[in-house]
Formats: sequence, structure tokens, C-alpha cells
Amino acid sequence: MPYGETKVYFDGSHYIAIPHTTRPVRPKRYQVEEVIEVIDNDTSSSVADETPSENGLESAVSDDNVLVEEAPADGENTATDSENKPKKARRITRKELFDELYQEAQKKKKHERKKFIFNGMRPYFETDEETILYVNNNMDRKKRNVISRRIRMTRKANLQRFNYFCTFTYDSKLHTEESFRKCLKKTLSNFCSRKGWKYIGVWERSPEKERLHFHGLLYIPDGTMPGFMFEDNTYSFSEHKRQITLQNMYFKERFGRNDFEAIEDQTGLRKAMRYIMKYIEKSGERIVYSKGLPQFFISDIMDEDIICPIGMEEQKLLLFDDFNCWDEGCLMGQVSPEVIAQMRTVS
Repeated sequence: MPYGETKVYFDGSHYIAIPHTTRPVRPKRYQVEEVIEVIDNDTSSSVADETPSENGLESAVSDDNVLVEEAPADGENTATDSENKPKKARRITRKELFDELYQEAQKKKKHERKKFIFNGMRPYFETDEETILYVNNNMDRKKRNVISRRIRMTRKANLQRFNYFCTFTYDSKLHTEESFRKCLKKTLSNFCSRKGWKYIGVWERSPEKERLHFHGLLYIPDGTMPGFMFEDNTYSFSEHKRQITLQNMYFKERFGRNDFEAIEDQTGLRKAMRYIMKYIEKSGERIVYSKGLPQFFISDIMDEDIICPIGMEEQKLLLFDDFNCWDEGCLMGQVSPEVIAQMRTVS
């Protein structure tokens, strides 16, 4: 029995089809969370300059003006500095507070991270059991989100033909952190819409200097590379050796240091994908995509192109590497990047 309108993706070694189903999906119900009041200590209050002025210093040492320091009366409570600091209240949900604490605890060890989040959430629950249950549920939510992002990125990347793995770092003389993020994103977006570029990337900070940079997979069609490429022979203080990197003058003049590494085969693509995916868990940064990168392409699947059913409850179909692609009853040809480009896609 042929399967119509299946969603097909490539996992890096095999093509897998998900048959179309008419089973209605129950709409997801979002529970409205209670808004809580979080009080933060404002440590940014300005401190007055304690250095006396020239006139004040002269008046202090004159005979007519004698400075006498009064001692506090017995039993009088003097306010501490922490009590004098203004406190600011915010109205947010528990989920938003959890996300803030989770982001702050990214660099902590796993057991320390959970304890840190528990201590931050405890004042807003009645019992320890309620706090532990809420923290565990949201930790599971974060884990599921990471898995979903990795699956989405893998499916999108394996359907493309990326030819460069790039790293962009900004020069402080040219950009601030905010302008670098904004301008690089705009530049890549313009190349995608005007010259057919495609990219997948993630923002990341260096562990020592906390300097922002961008790692990305780029597909650059022939003849669309701006500027010119040149080799830069420099000394790496982190690796303690000289290294030769391939840079582009267009990006160097506008942003700063950049490294272009050619992706020759599927092994190089998998290596670059692993490098990017580790920052999803490490820093919690979201992956950014160029517009229109698909996860699946739509094709009818014939019985002779199926090896066997796979997956939970055998809901997926493992396909031969040379299966035929069909679009609404029309044979498009054996699967290939050129044929996939003609098929309907799903992002």
C-alpha cells in the first residue's frame, strides 16, 4: 500500500518517512500561572564622594569651626548599609523566575545548579515538597526543550549543503556587543535574501574573557562570496602554537576577526554540528536559522521503496537510499539534492 503525503527527513545516514495521519491533535492547554511579587535588592545606588572639598577642608581645621562627632545614645539601633539599600519589587510568574535562576546557574555544577534554583524558588511556595516538585518539573521541561532543538537542528542541517563552518568575533574599535549582534544578523539576512545564502548558527561567549562571538554553518553559492579570502598566520595563545586561518576581508573590515573552514564531506558537517550543539546545553543560547530552512520534504512513498517500519509503535518508515520521490502522483526522480529542491517542504 503506497503512503501519500509523507514527511521525509534525513538523519545523516538514512532517509526516514513519517506517514500522514488524519488523527486530530488535541489542542495544547496552557495553564495560566499566578503572578508573584519578587523583591530584589538594588545594589546600584550611588555612593557620595567622601573626599572633602577644598573649602570644606579649610573650614574643618579653622579655630571657629570645630567638628564634634556625637556618639549614638545608649540602646539606639543604627541602621546597617544593607537595610538602607532600596528594594525593588517585580511582578512576574514563577516560570519567569525559574528561567532567570536557571540562566544564572548555567556555569554552576549540576548539583549546585539545582540547589541554587531551589533556594531562589523556596520563598514563593508553602512547603519544600511543592518547591522540589516544581523545580523537577521545570528541569525536565528544559531538558525536553534541548532535545527538541537538537532534533530540529539536525533535520534542518542534513537537508542542506553547507560548505563553510565560520566563526565571527567583533573588534572593539568597530562594534559594541549589541551592535555586533544586530549588524551581523542583518548582514547574513541580506545575503540570504539577495544571494541565496543559508546559515545555521549560535551565539557564544568565550570561557575566559566572556567575549561574544558567532559560530555558524554557511552555504555560500559559487560566485557570491564578497571581498576576497586570505590566509592569516598568527600565534594562538590558547593553544600555544602558530595557526593559519582562512579569513574574508569583507567581514574583517566590517566586524573583525573571522575564520572560514571548508566543509568537504558529511563527516566535516557532523563535526561542525556537534560543535554547535554543545553550546545549546552549555550556554542555553537559541539556535538561529536563515528563513525557510525545511525539516522535511513531502513525498508519496511506494511499497518497494520501504525497507521496514521503525520507531515507537512502528510509526516511521525506513527508506532505501535510492527511493523515488513522487509529488501528487508525478514521478520527480530518485532522491537527490536537486530533486529535493523541487519538492514541497515543511519547516
